[in-house]
Amino acid sequence: MACARHPPHRDAGHADAHLAGDQGRCRTVTLADAPERRPLVGIALKICSVIAFVAMSALIKAAGEVFTGQVVFFRSLFAIIPVVLVMTWRRELRTAFYTKRPVSHILRGLVGVASMGLGFFALTRLPLPEWVAINYAQPLIVVVFSAIFLGETVRIFRWTAVAVGFVGVVIVSWPKLTLITSGADLGQGEAVGVVAVLAAAAISAVAMLLVRRLVLTEQSATIVFWFSATSTVAGLATLPFGWSPIDATQAVILIAAGLCGGVGQILMTESYRHADMSTIAPFEYTSMILAIIIGYVIFAEVPTIYTLVGGTVVVGAGLFIIWREQRLGLQRAQARKVSPPQG
Repeated sequence: MACARHPPHRDAGHADAHLAGDQGRCRTVTLADAPERRPLVGIALKICSVIAFVAMSALIKAAGEVFTGQVVFFRSLFAIIPVVLVMTWRRELRTAFYTKRPVSHILRGLVGVASMGLGFFALTRLPLPEWVAINYAQPLIVVVFSAIFLGETVRIFRWTAVAVGFVGVVIVSWPKLTLITSGADLGQGEAVGVVAVLAAAAISAVAMLLVRRLVLTEQSATIVFWFSATSTVAGLATLPFGWSPIDATQAVILIAAGLCGGVGQILMTESYRHADMSTIAPFEYTSMILAIIIGYVIFAEVPTIYTLVGGTVVVGAGLFIIWREQRLGLQRAQARKVSPPQG
C-alpha cells in the first residue's frame, strides 16, 4: 500500500492542488498503473505553476484598493473555470460533486478562505518580495502543528530548521514590526500587513492539516471543487459589508488573477503526476526570484537587505526540511526492504 506524503504549501488558496495533487486517496499502486515518471516534465510544470501563482499575486496587487472579500470572490469564481474544464476532459466532474463529508469540506473551505483573505489583505500593503518571503513561514508552521495536533514525530534536525526559518521570517519582518513598537507612522499599513500575512500563514497551516485528513477518504477532484465552491460563496457573502466599486480595468485584472489561480492549480497537480515530491518541491522557491523581478519591474519595489538575507535563511530552512523528509523516506523504504516477512 502506498500513500503519497504531501508537502506543505504556503498558500491555502491553492493548498488543495499541492496536497491532493497526486491521487487524492491512498490505494495500492502497481507498476502497471503507475504513471510514467518524467522528472524534467514535472519540474517544468512546477515552474510554470509558480509563474502562474506569482502572476496571480501580482495582478491582485495591481488591482489596487479592492475590498478583500471581493478579491476572494473573483479569485475563487474564475479559478473554477479552468479546473472544471480539465475535470470535464478527464471525466471527473460527476465524481467531484459527491462526498460523504460535506461538513469537513465546508470547514476546510472556510479556514482556507480566512487565510486567503488575510493574505490578499497583506498583499496590498507589502512589497511583493517581502510578502512572498514571509509566506514561506507556512511550511515551518505546518511542521509545528503536525507535531502538536497530529502527534507526528519531529526530531531535532527539523526543529532546528524550523527555528532557523523563523529567525529568517523575523529578519524580513523586523523593519515593519519595529514601527508598531516605536509608535511611529505604520508605513501605510506595512506593519499591519506583516501581522496579517503571518496570521494567514498560520491559518493556512491549519487548512493543510484538514486537507491531510480529507485525502484519506476523498478524491482530488472532490477536494479541489468543494474548496473552490465554498470560497466563492464565502467571498460573495461579503457583498453587504462594503464591496468597492471597480472599473472595467480592475474587473479584467481580477478575472485574470482568478484564471491564473486555476491554471496554477492544474499545472501543480500535473507536475506531481510526472515526478516525486522531493524532486519538485524545491522549485517552489523560484517564486522568490520571480517576485523580486516583478516587484522591481512593475511596482518599482527594490528589495531591502532584510528581505534578501531573511528570505535566503527561510528558503534554506525550507530546503533542509524537504531534504530531511526525502532522507527519512528513503530510510523507511530501506527498512521495509530488509525487514523479514512476518508470520
